Amino acid sequence: MKTRVCRLYGQRDLRIEEMETGEPGAEEVLVVIGAGGICGSDLHYYQDGGFGPIKVREPIILGHEIAGTVKTVGEGVKGLSPGDRVAVNPSRPCNECRFCREGLRQHCLNMRFFGSALRFPHEQGGFRDLLVAQAFQCEKIEPEITLAEAAVAEPLAVCLHARNRAGDIAGKRVLVTGAGPIGALVTAACAHAGASEIVVTDLQDVPLSVARQMGATHTVNVRMDAEMLGPYTAEKGAFDLAFECSAAAPALKTAIEAVRPQGTIVQLGVTGDLPLPVNVLVGKEINLIGSHRFDAEFAEAVRLINSRAIDVRPLISASYPLEEALTAFEHAGDRRRAVKVQLSFAAE
Repeated sequence: MKTRVCRLYGQRDLRIEEMETGEPGAEEVLVVIGAGGICGSDLHYYQDGGFGPIKVREPIILGHEIAGTVKTVGEGVKGLSPGDRVAVNPSRPCNECRFCREGLRQHCLNMRFFGSALRFPHEQGGFRDLLVAQAFQCEKIEPEITLAEAAVAEPLAVCLHARNRAGDIAGKRVLVTGAGPIGALVTAACAHAGASEIVVTDLQDVPLSVARQMGATHTVNVRMDAEMLGPYTAEKGAFDLAFECSAAAPALKTAIEAVRPQGTIVQLGVTGDLPLPVNVLVGKEINLIGSHRFDAEFAEAVRLINSRAIDVRPLISASYPLEEALTAFEHAGDRRRAVKVQLSFAAE
């Protein structure tokens, strides 16, 4: 049985090819993929051949934000049947290492994660028509939810984990720097958790427009109207919390200036080294917290999407068929026009 795949050979060398796929084994299911979101990491692989120390060293099938329809189930699978529509969790922790045993499965020492070049050989991804997955990776979606919406479960889970790292959000004043997919979904997660005010910053108007649809109470284009942040940095800062989603040094500096003493900054944006104004961080007793991937939050993300308690539809800018993957990746890389671009596959 053959499947089309979207495979990256190197910087901007993306090819649609065919390969054989097997039948599901014990505790596995064969999923007909219907939608797959192009993530920032996919873009880094495509545009730059990697990011930070992570480099593409062999051809890799991209994609980890995926949803589809169960085609067949292997021996011993319970709770899933052919025809079930599912969001697929790309994480496969070992459940045996010391971090898994401590309940920190997102830090699994043997983590396998779809479409990741961290390990070698690389972990192949989900941009394909047919995918064999572990049954535990699949979360059912409701009939009224599209596969495009379900494919947003993975980035939403990232944002729910970051929200959980921040503590209680209810009644808090929140700053979100960077209005890409993660910034927009953090905004939605904080609005759902009862934040009293959510200010979102970015360099482009299109993502800021999406952030407003996702729950931002105010947006600031810092390329055009940086002075509008002035009142938020006065008198040692106004915000209880900040979520830094851009990995840009000026954005982190702004977050440190705008968070009040003993406030919290959650860093989601990933890059290399950034300059850090340590004196201000110490002087204001700011809590700087990192947030990495997710664990149980994936199931929570699917529940929130299923109920549309968080409506992810405004996030999706465009969808392209797999054969137009190059066009899709170029569109996804243009932040003046796009927030989340997806590929569509054989289902739906």
